[in-house]
Amino acid sequence: MQQLERDVDAVLISASAIQDEIRELAGQIAKDYDGRDLTIIGVLSGSIVFLADLIRFLPLRLRIKVISAASYGSGTTSAGEVQVLRGLDFDFGNEDVLIVDDILDTGRTLKRITEEIQRGNPRSIRSCVLLDKAARRVVDIQPDYRAFEIPDEFVVGYGLDFNGYYRNLPYIGKLRQEAILEA
Repeated sequence: MQQLERDVDAVLISASAIQDEIRELAGQIAKDYDGRDLTIIGVLSGSIVFLADLIRFLPLRLRIKVISAASYGSGTTSAGEVQVLRGLDFDFGNEDVLIVDDILDTGRTLKRITEEIQRGNPRSIRSCVLLDKAARRVVDIQPDYRAFEIPDEFVVGYGLDFNGYYRNLPYIGKLRQEAILEA
């Protein structure tokens, strides 16, 4: 863990702040879906940590499914094209669906996944993101639930990666420029 932490320039959101906010988000989601079943769609791989913690606080009857999508590759900015690596071949007829993702920046991934889910005829679709990087938005889309809004900086930790690394950091941190250049 020390090697990973040396590559982080600054901790932007602490592990305890993340847990506190997830509890609050879960409370709001539970209130909004009270008495209804919920299907949660986790966007792999970045949402794994967030999704795992979020569902532990949801006192709802729920199902979990996953979709794999990517727009970054090995860079620090979105390539602009969303690849759905594992699609949604599910029928959502009359289900309430909540898309859970690690970060909303350009909006392309959330828009593409929402369109895929709409083909399955759900009763409702909402989205929940850990981080909202609104300054990078190019698609007119907003999350229904978000834990934190962050500035336009490249961040890692708590599920977010650079080149496949740093997902296991318990906080959100800004990666040192030298770590990016050394990759």
